[in-house]
Amino acid sequence: MTRSAKIQILAALLAALPLAACGGGAEKPAEGEHGAAAQPEKGPHNGRMLRNGDFALEMTVFEDGVPPLFRVFPTRDGKPLDPKLVDLTVTLHRLDGEVNVFNFKPVADRLDGQGTVVEPHSFDFEVVAMVDGKRHVWKYANPEGQTRIPVDVAKANGVIIETAGPATIGETRELFGTVQLAPTGRSEIRGQFPGRVVSVTKAVGDYVRRGQLLARIESSESLQIYPVYATASGVVAERNGNSGDVTGDRALYVITDPAQTQVVFNVFPKDLALVRPGLRVEVETMDGQTIAGTTLGDYLAEGNAAAGTALLRANLPNIGGRLRPGMALRGRVTVNAVTVPLAVRTEALQRFRDFTVVFANFGDAYEVRMLELGRRSPEWTEVLGGLKPGTRYAAKGAFLIRADVEKSGASHDH
Repeated sequence: MTRSAKIQILAALLAALPLAACGGGAEKPAEGEHGAAAQPEKGPHNGRMLRNGDFALEMTVFEDGVPPLFRVFPTRDGKPLDPKLVDLTVTLHRLDGEVNVFNFKPVADRLDGQGTVVEPHSFDFEVVAMVDGKRHVWKYANPEGQTRIPVDVAKANGVIIETAGPATIGETRELFGTVQLAPTGRSEIRGQFPGRVVSVTKAVGDYVRRGQLLARIESSESLQIYPVYATASGVVAERNGNSGDVTGDRALYVITDPAQTQVVFNVFPKDLALVRPGLRVEVETMDGQTIAGTTLGDYLAEGNAAAGTALLRANLPNIGGRLRPGMALRGRVTVNAVTVPLAVRTEALQRFRDFTVVFANFGDAYEVRMLELGRRSPEWTEVLGGLKPGTRYAAKGAFLIRADVEKSGASHDH
């Protein structure tokens, strides 16, 4: 048996601990329950029966066409008791520390709770009823959509916890481009005066530093020999002269800086109105490995006539030397972006009963949160209700949490 399975058995046993009731402040075991395996007694309205002597309450949650609310049916000696004789308070303690207190008013043969019972219907109950000066108290747990997984086990199985908060949501456009040397990464070095090359010191492929001696030239006018120095650091891409040659219009040296690269993206006509300079672009290799994020620059004056696309460049410094001119890359741009106050990772969303949910995290405990959703992108989904800002939740590996919850069998029961 796996460690997770053992934990589920333990959680199920704890959840089935007997109901406790007391009169006048002294607790005693509830009637009709004998040990951890006992199932709660059901009443005629399919609610949970709470008994103490001849007095009993049937606890139900009514949600037929209305927001969920408590409906409680009091009885004495098995017969309906006038609800006006019962002063009832129900206190709910939730896993995240929130406490909800409900007062009740008599309606026909029952007591109706004043307020909505917010999902999830998972809490520890404290029910206090005053009848004829006698105080009746019941305390019991009603777990729903809960499970416990040790932190190290969850981490080892790929569960990653994040905090719900603001996010930018928009549509994603995919761009394809190639690496080029940035215009600022190319330097052409010429002699100051025409003349004969006396000596050269560097060959193609050599690395040079700015200010380093590259050649000596004898001026044709003064016949004096003057030095030629590197005006930038980089790699010698071209050397257009040897000893004895006469300098002309061509650059004696071309030096390129391989760290100064850019990506030139193709933009199809359908995206021209959305993809524009200044947007953030996430760049990755064609097999999906992340390179870096950068900002889209200006459109180039000339497009790609063969592909029928416009060309848009983005500076992408070649940190680590991974990029090579001609290398194909992919970019992802978010357009029509809107920043929302509360969002979760889209991959965190799971199905639970008829709801879309995430699983809130409290140490080694997880509990379902039913969500009301808004805008959605492949990465983020806006949350309009059902989740508090700042809640920690299973952002990755949530399907494992759902599977564990389903194994635990915590039902929608009251």
